[in-house]
Amino acid sequence: MKHLPVAIAQLNFTVGDIDGNVSKMLAVCQRARVELGCRAVVFPELAVTGYPPEDLLFRADFLDQAEQGLSRLAAGSGDICVVIGHPHRQEGKLYNAASVLDAGQVRARYFKRELPNYGVFDEKRYFYPGENPCVVDIDGIAIGLTVCEDVWHSAPVADSVAAGADVIFNLNASPYDIHKAREREEQVVGERSREACVPIIYVNLVGGQDELVFDGGSFACDAAGQVTHRSAFFCEELARVDVGANSLQCTHPPALMPGYEESIYQALRIGVHDYVYKNGFEGAVLGLSGGIDSALTLAVAADALGPDKVAAVLMPSRYTRDMSLVDAREQAKILGVFCQEVPIEPLVEAYRVQLEPLFAGLPSDTTEENLQARIRGNLLMAISNKTGRLVLTTGNKSEMAVGYATLYGDMAGGFAVIKDVPKTLVYQLAHYRNRDAVVIPDRVITRPPSAELAPDQADTDSLPPYHVLDPILEDFIEHDCAIEEITAKGFDAETVARVSRMVLRNEYKRRQAPPGVRITRRAFGRDRRYPITSKFS
Repeated sequence: MKHLPVAIAQLNFTVGDIDGNVSKMLAVCQRARVELGCRAVVFPELAVTGYPPEDLLFRADFLDQAEQGLSRLAAGSGDICVVIGHPHRQEGKLYNAASVLDAGQVRARYFKRELPNYGVFDEKRYFYPGENPCVVDIDGIAIGLTVCEDVWHSAPVADSVAAGADVIFNLNASPYDIHKAREREEQVVGERSREACVPIIYVNLVGGQDELVFDGGSFACDAAGQVTHRSAFFCEELARVDVGANSLQCTHPPALMPGYEESIYQALRIGVHDYVYKNGFEGAVLGLSGGIDSALTLAVAADALGPDKVAAVLMPSRYTRDMSLVDAREQAKILGVFCQEVPIEPLVEAYRVQLEPLFAGLPSDTTEENLQARIRGNLLMAISNKTGRLVLTTGNKSEMAVGYATLYGDMAGGFAVIKDVPKTLVYQLAHYRNRDAVVIPDRVITRPPSAELAPDQADTDSLPPYHVLDPILEDFIEHDCAIEEITAKGFDAETVARVSRMVLRNEYKRRQAPPGVRITRRAFGRDRRYPITSKFS
């Protein structure tokens, strides 16, 4: 019986590093041939350029380099057959393509038919859709090519089967969100493979790219919809699957899907790691307050980069409680990160003296509170400039949603680790990180949250309790529910109205916030694009 040993190459590429990406693929081709005994290797969508290349696709010189990279891959891959994603120009149009390279030649080329244009995707901005299926014979096995979104629709797979495909290769760059991994398999296994009675090999990208995280989890399913292989999540992996005429065989049992908190934590970890190192920073620095948000951010950073690459700075003011300093020092010691203290009271007093003539006759208000946050932001940015470490901000999604953050203060920095993590989920992740060994002191988790910018301050002075606030925010932001719909679920009407007003009037702040890891379907930035100036209420 004919069979084709295929390597699933779940790899982490860097956008724009065409030479580096191709060199990585050539090395993997050699491993697939020598270590796994494979005849073919399948790479993710747009692997040559990295995903998503965004407006780099408008540059002719970028596309020239991509074509040169593809030629180098074809020439250097030897006797292994390569299935690779790349941009392709043809007759004045640009396509999201998948090509089959064998013996230095392009044997087949497919153009992605279903171009997503929702959420984080805007492929119709760059690409023209393909129209026809592509089935290619590799050692007697008929391979139908599809790219990512194609497999979420019936026609591309059905047309490939009608054209004689024994198996479908689906090249992906599918971004992580909380529910995505299970939905992918339900769609591919439950809809496409069973519907078309065809095995599908689903190859996904892994790694962080700006705000997006790609979680891997590549898999193969047989014609009956049984998952026969699943790659690990959040790491590179090369795995062999043996493809026969309408059959699949795998040497290892499928990897387990990570649990809810585990998947989110790993997404944050890889997002921080790749943003810091792919952008050439020496490490990270953050302000450690003794509160839950900075504690979780520090834990993620230390896990992502290594303790030796992370610096924590304590910047107490007159309102900082002793227990906050004790807890912050304890966590830094447990994690083994470099920690230093810079009291800001002398700087606050210097600002007060300078501003006193300008503020004469005006009462104290949040201006004085925000000065403390802005001084801290200034100090962290100075440390970043001097050391080459990236400033990680520590604000969560709940705070960003309602504007409970200081522009040019605690929002100042290069990467916002938990900007898409609601406050209630922050607590869940803190408990998750402490599951095996306590790295976040228990008191940090159990004490009432406070910005500590005024005497005896608590978050609930300005906001509803987070267990009330977060469901309202989820309905308003992620589901676009009207106030009446949210109120009908049992929430106080005035609370819902106040929260919605806070969200809308703080869009200008969020536009100036640093990028951060996306874990939900409606992250601020790429997903949710609201006007700053608007009379809608």
